[in-house]
Amino acid sequence: MKHSTIPQTRRGHRGGPARRIGRTLALVLPVFLVLSGTLAVTRVNWTGSSSSSVLMASDVSSASVSSKAVSRAPQDVLRDQLMTELQDKNPGVVLTHLQQAVNGHPSLARHCGSIARALGKAAVRIYGPSRAQSYARPVCDTSFASGVLTAQG
Repeated sequence: MKHSTIPQTRRGHRGGPARRIGRTLALVLPVFLVLSGTLAVTRVNWTGSSSSSVLMASDVSSASVSSKAVSRAPQDVLRDQLMTELQDKNPGVVLTHLQQAVNGHPSLARHCGSIARALGKAAVRIYGPSRAQSYARPVCDTSFASGVLTAQG
């Protein structure tokens, strides 16, 4: 029995035209889909207004900066107002105003704890830990007291 010295190849070719097209699509198609999806999202009018202006991807960075300056979340506005008020009034008055704001706008209730903690930390910087703790009361559970304690450590 005589063996051939010619190396045998695998069955068929390493890659026919269909296989090469399939590999190319497997590499190119996901990139194309991601890019087209990203471009589509940047062209959607997310503001809900009927204006025909379109936000382009290049405008996103400048638009996001100006929108932050113009429209801020209600909880951020409230936090800043109360922090400013804390400079002039005692924490008891500020906590009363926080409770009134939450009672008047129930959507702020989920932010009440974080605002009260921030007020507690600020009160420690202004009044010191002992005096700040004396103003603690059950507004937004005990978040103000929690803020006082974390500012001490």
